[in-house]
Amino acid sequence: MKEAAVKVIVATPVAAETERWQGIMQAALPEFEVIAWRPGMPDTQARYAIVWSPPDEVFRNQPGLRAVFNLGAGVDGIMKLPSLTADTPVYRLQDAGMAGQMAEYVIHSIAELSRGFEIYRRRQKEAAWSPLPAVRHAEWPVGIMGLGKLGSHVAQSVAAMGYPVAGWARSPREDQSIETFHGDGQLEAFLARTRVLVNLLPLTAETAGIINAALIAKLKPHAVLINIARGGHVVDADVLAALDSGQLQSAVLDVFNDEPLPQDHPYWRHPRVRITPHVAAVTLEDQAVQQITEGIRLLERGQQAPGLVARDTGY
Repeated sequence: MKEAAVKVIVATPVAAETERWQGIMQAALPEFEVIAWRPGMPDTQARYAIVWSPPDEVFRNQPGLRAVFNLGAGVDGIMKLPSLTADTPVYRLQDAGMAGQMAEYVIHSIAELSRGFEIYRRRQKEAAWSPLPAVRHAEWPVGIMGLGKLGSHVAQSVAAMGYPVAGWARSPREDQSIETFHGDGQLEAFLARTRVLVNLLPLTAETAGIINAALIAKLKPHAVLINIARGGHVVDADVLAALDSGQLQSAVLDVFNDEPLPQDHPYWRHPRVRITPHVAAVTLEDQAVQQITEGIRLLERGQQAPGLVARDTGY
């Protein structure tokens, strides 16, 4: 008698997306049975789950899951679900093409501001030929908060452009290409040398609301905030106040506490805020599929898969 195929369940908030990913993963895992989750679905006896922003019901009704694979790098939404048991391993994407996209986003944002390209666009409308002084990279020291795989790639890419770059993380990191700081004890020194603050921290209980008035006040004057991590890192009222006072020259924001960003939010109309709709890095499907399928097959062979999330840190 032929042994039944191992089952894999796919769950996203949108039924059409769930069906689409089910088809993609079934083609990539032909030896498995891949199931599209739907609300109210009873226990499918699935061994693995592939998810993006799943409802708690997925884990409440699928108690036999041996591992969960997230279709992205950020897992804060999954880790707080009450029905996800503490002994269920969660794996996140380690890159899937996101690191290069994030580096492009940050380099573009820094060049836009430091080179005055927005000023040139305004002057073009006035037919005004008026060159700005040459940029001095030393006047735009960049600080990267978060030195995981994505943060380290961004830091090295920006440093290659000639900007002074330093990185800060909760715990010590070794990176010979940039200056590094770590922990609460070195945070103030990191901020004091930073004019362009780039946030790439994971969102955890420790980092929620970390970008607040107290932190912003320790940056160099006329600082720039670039947030491409999570909206929950930012206290919006404090950022707006810092923009109005001039402590922040600009804020480049890709992620928000509420998404989509409500149409009446002050960010939309603030002259020194630049908004993008959570697109700093979009998961490349082929790379995501490769990482997840390789991870599932490794676990089936009794080996460890990359991208395991540590429960004590949340990343």
